Amino acid sequence: MSVTPKKPLPVIIIGAGPVGLCLALYLAQREVRSCLIERFDDQTFIDQEARAGSIHPATLEMLADLGLYERMERRGLIAPKFQYWDREADHMFAEFDHTVLAGDTRFPYVLQCERTKIIDEAMQVLRQSTFCDIRMSTEFVSFTQDADSVEAVVTDTAGSEERIRGSFIVSCEGGRSIVRKTLNIEFEGYTYPERTLTVAINYDFDKARGYSYRNYLSDPEQWSNLFKWTQPERWRVHFPTNIDDAPDKVLSDEHIQTQMQKFLPRDQPYEIVHRTLYTVHQRVAATFRAGRAMLAGDSAHVNSPIGGMGMNSGIHDAVNLGEKLCGILSGRYQSDVLDRYTRQRRHVAVNHTKLQTERNKKLLTEKDPAARQRNHDHLRRTAEDAKLAREFLMRTSLLNSVREAAAIE
Repeated sequence: MSVTPKKPLPVIIIGAGPVGLCLALYLAQREVRSCLIERFDDQTFIDQEARAGSIHPATLEMLADLGLYERMERRGLIAPKFQYWDREADHMFAEFDHTVLAGDTRFPYVLQCERTKIIDEAMQVLRQSTFCDIRMSTEFVSFTQDADSVEAVVTDTAGSEERIRGSFIVSCEGGRSIVRKTLNIEFEGYTYPERTLTVAINYDFDKARGYSYRNYLSDPEQWSNLFKWTQPERWRVHFPTNIDDAPDKVLSDEHIQTQMQKFLPRDQPYEIVHRTLYTVHQRVAATFRAGRAMLAGDSAHVNSPIGGMGMNSGIHDAVNLGEKLCGILSGRYQSDVLDRYTRQRRHVAVNHTKLQTERNKKLLTEKDPAARQRNHDHLRRTAEDAKLAREFLMRTSLLNSVREAAAIE
């Protein structure tokens, strides 16, 4: 008498952001079951804040393999170039062009496409799969694990409790990860003493001033980032703020208009579409794995947004981890391959994501005039030399980080 083998327990994924969705898609493509837990309902999920809008070449390659790239390109903006500006002198001192990477990647450009569009498209694709049980409006409460499985406790909108068994659990729930806190994994690093104001503006910055779609503005007092998004003439601007100022003041129309007029004076007020104030952290978890529980994305590492590396690096976590989970559940790998996940992705978080974003911020905020000039001259020379420009872009595009990680045993 033959016995039908039991189906492997699903991988439990907490959080349907870009990281959780990409992990679920990777598993589903390989017919590995998952259970995706998301606290938002369908409408709130779609109405989330439109942030994290730059997708780098290394990530575009992964999204293409997941069947998402063409869907994203239709809703995005191809940005092959980005610029560095000196705000004090009001001139552009360096411009980098990703086309020098044409021999290194299928996608020698950045795609400007908001996070909300990524999760919308990924969710649409995932809903077509029979290999993912999507649980919207479901709150993750806690979990336990033993040598063979994990068990997550969740509640629905009525407060009814349910226990879900899985083979592994992956925290893609953000910087306040319940999984990480439950495991008492230290979140090593620091918090910047100032807050950052982000404003979405409707204005033709490229036509009015000649900015590229992605710009970094160096200034000892009011450094900034300026990026074009895909809605007609919508741009996102970052400003530093005074830590002693009340949030209501910083977020007021008067304060924002004053900052914008300093940024680019004009006769009329700017059309403010959205505003938010947030604290910036540079932190990396001491380990990304404990038993059958893993951390990915912001649950494992948070960083300054300068350079647009956080979401990108998180998606790389998802693809790296997905390959290992598929290997374990198919019997090709032993579970200790998950320690390699920590070695590979933590190396990237510390030596690429954290290091690069710290360098980016220091460059833009440098106060010493001589040091600022040296920084600007160095970047200008780098951009003007094809070999140096390629080396620089291999780092900022995250292509180097993926290759380095793959070489770590």
